[in-house]
Amino acid sequence: MTKKQIHFNGFVQNSPSPYSSGLWKHEKDIGEHHVDLNYWINLAQTLEKGKFDSIFIADVLGTYNVYNNSYDTAAKYAVQLPSHDPTVVISAMAAATKHIGFTPTISTTYSQPYSLARQLSTLDHLTNGRIGWNVVTSYLETEAQNLGLNKRLSKEARYKRADEFLNVSYKLWEDSWDEDAVVKDICSDTYSEPSRVHSINHLGEYFDISAPHLVEPSRQRTPVLFQAGASKHGKAFAAKHAEAVFTKHRSLDALKDYIYEMKAKSKEYGRNNEDILVFPMVLPIIGATEAEAHEKHEQLKEYVSYEGVATLLSGHTGIDLSSIDPDAYVEDLNTDAIQVDLDHYAQDPNHKWTFREAIKNHAIGNGAVKFIGTKEQVADQFEQWAVEGGAAGFNITQSYGIGTFEELIDEVIPILQRRGLYRNEYEGQTLRENLYGKNHTRIKDTHPAKNKRSFII
Repeated sequence: MTKKQIHFNGFVQNSPSPYSSGLWKHEKDIGEHHVDLNYWINLAQTLEKGKFDSIFIADVLGTYNVYNNSYDTAAKYAVQLPSHDPTVVISAMAAATKHIGFTPTISTTYSQPYSLARQLSTLDHLTNGRIGWNVVTSYLETEAQNLGLNKRLSKEARYKRADEFLNVSYKLWEDSWDEDAVVKDICSDTYSEPSRVHSINHLGEYFDISAPHLVEPSRQRTPVLFQAGASKHGKAFAAKHAEAVFTKHRSLDALKDYIYEMKAKSKEYGRNNEDILVFPMVLPIIGATEAEAHEKHEQLKEYVSYEGVATLLSGHTGIDLSSIDPDAYVEDLNTDAIQVDLDHYAQDPNHKWTFREAIKNHAIGNGAVKFIGTKEQVADQFEQWAVEGGAAGFNITQSYGIGTFEELIDEVIPILQRRGLYRNEYEGQTLRENLYGKNHTRIKDTHPAKNKRSFII
């Protein structure tokens, strides 16, 4: 019987040190070179050497100004400011690699499905089927203000728009062009057979589009769909649309509970248990001994910009932490921003977190669970969370970039390979094949992209 295979994505952003505030100062960090194309080529080649599935590129379209009602601390501590476009570097990385996929983050709130479908189809063509899409609805108030809205849409409205956005995209990707539409018939002077190219004729609450897709079918047609959602609306959206879900969990039991819930919800949308792959975020910290690994963690904390972390967590939660007693306890609250970053602390059954503790924990790796120990101990933790916990794989975040990835590749991945838990070679040519297995290039028939039954989120 084939052992479970663990999958890794490299979690990055086109920014100096986006999720470990202050770590850009570390002598091993090279995040300041994110403006250099060679940085991205090196990153892609490094992660492909480690047989990672994809480079998962986070993004925001606004500044973090909740803390002190100002973006000053975001600028001072490089809290995702600067933050460059996540898509423009993909072609260069693809040209320098053969197998690794690319999963940019793009918002359904501030994009249009017609143009985005073209953009992702074009990238899927250029990469020969290696494109994913991290679907987000955007949580920052500044994003709304920067992009033409008076204020941020409610969470309910954002997810309603996102649901229709995806449905339009499916029509463009899956239904607009027949498989044999492109004929390239010189004798009849016909490049594409017009009767095989169809207008989608969509009329909905948010979008009115009658035209056909501008791009002929790419290798995957629909890119691999990632999504992160911890709120009621987010979980329902993921259960319906996501092929892979990016999550945060404080414990193995929390991961198990989440996977159990997602399996139950996915059945409500006519999907199977194995259709949704769960990718918790993990920060590995590896030492020659367990004591050395923990000492390394303590040394990393010395680089942290406390106000920078508070700025990031304020933006993520929508709560101005500058106005809250740091020794007050994190309450179980609902937010229109990132619910998981509140739940991560407010719903911990084993510890009652103060805001001060939450900020310190969030400091390195954006609150990700930390696997700390020797290379064997870190491999053990990955194995336990995958085999016992049910994780399909992990989004690997960094303390100092790109050294965190290099240490994982050099030290831990060979152990997982020897245990039969990690690939020695890529399974296929497309991102979806590498996630689901060879010949699984197209989205599954149980997915709403193929199965057009109407569901309401």
